[in-house]
Amino acid sequence: MYSTGGIADRFVPLWSRVEGRLGQPLPAALRFWDGSEIGPGEEGSCPDIIVLRNKRALSYAASRPDQLGIARAFVSGDLILEGSIERVMAAGARLYGFDFTIHDKLEAVKLAAQIGAIKIPPPKPPESEAKPKGRLHSLRRDSDSIQHHYDVSNEFYRQVLGPTMVYSCAYFNSPDDSLEEAQTRKLDVVCQKLRLESGERLLDIGCGWGSMAIHAAANYGVEVVGVTLSPSQAERARERVAEAGLSDKVEIRVQDYREVSDGPFDKICSIGMFEHTGSDIDNYFVETAKLGKPGGLALHHGICRQHSDEESPNTFITHYVFPDGELHRVSRVIAGLERSGQELRDVENLREHYALTLRHWVANLAAGQEAAIAEVGEERERVWRLYMTASFLAFERGDIGVNQILGVIPERERVALYRPSPGLELARPDFVREEVSANQIG
Repeated sequence: MYSTGGIADRFVPLWSRVEGRLGQPLPAALRFWDGSEIGPGEEGSCPDIIVLRNKRALSYAASRPDQLGIARAFVSGDLILEGSIERVMAAGARLYGFDFTIHDKLEAVKLAAQIGAIKIPPPKPPESEAKPKGRLHSLRRDSDSIQHHYDVSNEFYRQVLGPTMVYSCAYFNSPDDSLEEAQTRKLDVVCQKLRLESGERLLDIGCGWGSMAIHAAANYGVEVVGVTLSPSQAERARERVAEAGLSDKVEIRVQDYREVSDGPFDKICSIGMFEHTGSDIDNYFVETAKLGKPGGLALHHGICRQHSDEESPNTFITHYVFPDGELHRVSRVIAGLERSGQELRDVENLREHYALTLRHWVANLAAGQEAAIAEVGEERERVWRLYMTASFLAFERGDIGVNQILGVIPERERVALYRPSPGLELARPDFVREEVSANQIG
């Protein structure tokens, strides 16, 4: 450990005690606004430096000594990182669960107070932090929460997601596949699992920018109703439908799925949506069961937790990315599906595929960072950079997974067994059985 004097010297006892209990050096150096620095090893040996640009950065952390406090300092720009955000976050994840004692926290707050970094009241959160109001999962509040995330900028999402504008995990045959190839393959996988047939009606819940609706109508001859709570998404989706010459087959609505009244639909897909339902997930399955034709198929695609049962409400993700969203264990999701009367027929975990997808999105954001900032501002660019980096690391560690869950809408009699669509290959690609390294997709 080294310290260069100034404010940094005040933190030497705390730093030494934490490293001693940890049994290894902390993963990054810390530089204060007076230019002083404390870090592991010898001075200059650490490639990653967390820079507190002013007292407010420390005040954010001291007022909320959890990930939300650090996130607020980062999003505001009061805390910056010199080095690799991926490397620091990966190392930080390895420290997750380390027991910072009450004494540690009190000493940190005391030090912050001594150097004038404690503010009463604490600094206001950055402007981009969500502030949902009203009854949890009411129609109005859910609409506001969705718009917080999606009504950012269609051009920004095009920059990050690429020309397919699919905001869910792709389906790779190989890490060498392009993102566009893998996203098109995923749309085909969904259509084939649903056994779409010409003339059927498909309900696309959370239709995004219309990619699934367009693909299904153009390639499988179905009529599609796509619903989203984002006016910006709907506007661009309608433009894309018209550009594809499919206005007679695809209808895009700004509508909550709970308000759809023109069912039943032969098939239903919900891709990257049920995470938003949070604690209302049981009702989500009840409502989708009502919307489907008895004996029809419904595919529910969403992210699930894999290691823990509960999520703190005070996370960076819930405050900045998906307000009121919640991730459940897949067993909890399936229980909700079955309680609604839907019959479980297939589950596929695409965890490795989402890690690769997110790495592509992070690379797209980095390549167009200046354009992204010009489009949505510095705060939101930092939010997306942090959230997507944290997400691909979580998928790679196996903390979270993403599942495609296929159900049969309740019917009076089970008269036939489900048969896979001809030519549908459900076997996992070989690469997901291997260790996927960070540099496999460049």
